[in-house]
Order: sequence, then structure tokens, then C-alpha cells
Amino acid sequence: MRSNGEAFERAEGLEPGTYFAALGSHPDGIAVYAALEVGEATQEEWNRVIGGILGIDPTDLMRRALANLHPEPAIVAAARRARASGVKVAMLSNSFGLEPYNPYEDKGLWTDCFDTVVLSEREGVRKPAPEIYRRTLDALGLTGPQCVFVDDRAGNLPPAEALGIRTVHHTTDPVATAGLLDSFLADSDPAPA
Repeated sequence: MRSNGEAFERAEGLEPGTYFAALGSHPDGIAVYAALEVGEATQEEWNRVIGGILGIDPTDLMRRALANLHPEPAIVAAARRARASGVKVAMLSNSFGLEPYNPYEDKGLWTDCFDTVVLSEREGVRKPAPEIYRRTLDALGLTGPQCVFVDDRAGNLPPAEALGIRTVHHTTDPVATAGLLDSFLADSDPAPA
């Protein structure tokens, strides 16, 4: 995510760190992103607010902001290996919104990689709220100890751990993360999610 944001800043001629500050430090940016993630704001509202904070054209801003975000091949391959071996795989994501730009479809994430897709926008609750992890377990028909959860934000891990889910904090090495997932699969019968 960080490299995508940095590429967006360069493409838009923004000072380094400006985009991240708009999302994570500016009160209006924080509020509209949180509302977008639970379906209380539209993507077009997000575009308008974030574009206003950054002083750039808000037209199709989410598409532009995510232009350099792509599924990591090593992680996708690990998910496919898991599914091929009969393991249930879910995508649990805090939503970027689905209209007018659907990043999940655009990035190829409605593929055969997942048994279920749980998006915060559809659920009305977002990570790290414990309820969204419970809903994902229910959608998979599994218990926490049967699952593994991977996230790039450390703050999203403790609620999963509280449900007995094993966790992996993905940092910058997708090959290492995929290797951890493969080792969980090799070491147990439970179904990572």
C-alpha cells in the first residue's frame, strides 16, 4: 500500500507524505475514509473530500489513487495453492468503495482465489472491529483455531487473535509471507482464511 501511495503522490505532483497525511492525519480525511469503509459515505464523497484536502481534481480520484496497487503474485499463488488443496480462503477487506470505480474487479480480486469475500462496506463494520472477523468465520463455516489471518496493519491482528485465529503480519516481503502461509498449511489440517 505504501509504494502505491508514494507512486500516486509522484503522479499527482504532491509533496511526499501529503496523501498519507490526508488519509491519516487530517480530520476530514479520517472521517470520510472511515465512513466510506462502512458504507456511510460514497466513493464520490471520498473523492471530493480527499481531492479538496490535496487541492487536486477529484474526478475519478479513487481509481487514480489505486492505479499502482496490484495483487501480490506470491500471495495470490499461496491462496491458489491453499484452495487447490481444499483449504477455504477468504478475502476480508476494509472497502475502498465499489462505485463508480470497483477496485476489486479492476484488480482481478473477484477471481477463483476466494471462497468468500467480506467487504466492510457491505457489512457496515470494519477492521479491527471483532464483529467483522466473526462474520468472516461464519461465512467460511470455520472456527478461529482453524484459520490464519494475514494483514499489513498490526492493529488489525489482535481482534483476530482474540478469536483464536493465527495471524501473520505482512510487512514488505511477500515471499516470506507466502512461505509462512505454506508452512501453516503443511503443519496442520485447519483451513487458513
